[in-house]
Amino acid sequence: AAARRSYRGDSLVLESEWDTPRGTVRVTDFMPPRDGAPQLIRIVEGVTGRVPMRSALRMRFSYGRVVPWVHRHESRTVAVAGPDSVWFDTEAETYGESLTTYADFTVAPGDRIAFTISWQPSHKEPPPLPEPEQSLEATEDFWREWVAHCTYHGPYREAVIRSLITLKALTYAPTGGIVAAPTTSLPEDIGGVRNWDYRYTWLRDAAITLSSLLRTGYREEARAWREWLLRAVAGDPDNLQIMYGIAGERELGEAELDWLPGYENSAPVRVGNGAAHQLQLDVYGEVTEALHLGHMTGLARNDYASLLQLKLIRYLEKHWQEPDEGIWEVRGPRRHFVHSKVMAWVAVDRTIKLMESGDVDGPLERWKELREEIHRDVCEKGYDKERNTFTQSYGSRELDASLLLIPQMGFLPPDDKRVIGTIEAIQRELSTPDGFILRYPTDGEHKGVDGLPGDEGAFLACSFWMADDLAMIGRVDEARRLFEKLLSLRNDLGLLAEEWDPRLQRQVGNFPQAFSHVPLIDTALRLTASGAYGG
Repeated sequence: AAARRSYRGDSLVLESEWDTPRGTVRVTDFMPPRDGAPQLIRIVEGVTGRVPMRSALRMRFSYGRVVPWVHRHESRTVAVAGPDSVWFDTEAETYGESLTTYADFTVAPGDRIAFTISWQPSHKEPPPLPEPEQSLEATEDFWREWVAHCTYHGPYREAVIRSLITLKALTYAPTGGIVAAPTTSLPEDIGGVRNWDYRYTWLRDAAITLSSLLRTGYREEARAWREWLLRAVAGDPDNLQIMYGIAGERELGEAELDWLPGYENSAPVRVGNGAAHQLQLDVYGEVTEALHLGHMTGLARNDYASLLQLKLIRYLEKHWQEPDEGIWEVRGPRRHFVHSKVMAWVAVDRTIKLMESGDVDGPLERWKELREEIHRDVCEKGYDKERNTFTQSYGSRELDASLLLIPQMGFLPPDDKRVIGTIEAIQRELSTPDGFILRYPTDGEHKGVDGLPGDEGAFLACSFWMADDLAMIGRVDEARRLFEKLLSLRNDLGLLAEEWDPRLQRQVGNFPQAFSHVPLIDTALRLTASGAYGG
């Protein structure tokens, strides 16, 4: 492990330093923003002494199953397998041994030796020769200029900026698609089966990511995502999927890679995601909320976006009373999840506001009645009067952390006794010993509501939601303490995974996770607005 590592300023340029008996070496890794072949550039720099170094590069395709044909092309090394090629460029002398490309060299103070790998479709011409030093300067300039657009200047700026950079890094620039995480099958339960592929664009995750970007001054990403959404949904919102590929692909069939042991022997390793065709009614609310926020923050009008919003409500009008798999994508039976119904209400409410602004025409009075009907249905069927709390689904006694979004979405005001009762019930029943929040109860080796065996850690987004709610009901000191405790869970680079395992005291799940960094930003904004911060 490196003795020290950090990002260089507000960028994604990673610097790692190693102290050895013979001296100190710095390694700088970065990916230049680009229009052509994706590149990963590494610059090895001598700091003190004379340090012998070895580089080992093992290139494999198809998730480790295919060994490529590695050969020289003029002065370059290229690995080819089927449709893929990786080009390896360095000034260091290389040699092949045991299906690995090695380089042995020594660095002294001031020496800088670069290594670059570039991916390119194998049928295309070789990518241009890399220019590592110029690319490093251009990459730093890119991040410096991008960060300068941030409108947040509060006390948590460092954490907010790092989260925004992470969200930007999860954006696929050519299409505007935003992935939930760049990894697959990092386990939520070490050694268990809760291993999923997050390298896709969830409408929910992308919509809330978009909201955070808009709230901090980033309209261009919002515009690009809206265009992605319109292409992905196309002319058929009745067949809306909850997730798509980064270019809008619909077929995301799930498969298990049985030749891989999994991270810390957590099998199976999955590619694709079978949840793509689930019914998750809350997605309509998140997408509509994002479109509404874009409209409210001055994003240029798009007539088809407004038309899509109306079509989504017409679909909800027919289907909101159906059970669904809900925000957590349960693999058990469908239920009438309270959060799903609340977000259906949000979709109708925001569309009514759009019509009242005069931007679109629709059956205003009919949809006002629909909004009231959904609200009444949730309050009658999703609320446990005896315990003074909303429940996970109609008729259930289980709680669910997604209920914390009820006041944040404006479904009920924060001072409503049912909201306060729900917050306090979740604190009692879904808190870990260190004060973080679980999504819902799991039942160990027995299959619980999500249809899966095993347990999971505290879902970090839910803990941020709790901090938000505590601030909204006036418990601002408690909210700040929880928020700053959550900030302390970030790794040394300021990054968060999906969950925190209170038993193992470590992050678990796919990493870094948009669904953790988005609520970090939102809670920082809320606490700053309320003045609820120390120092």
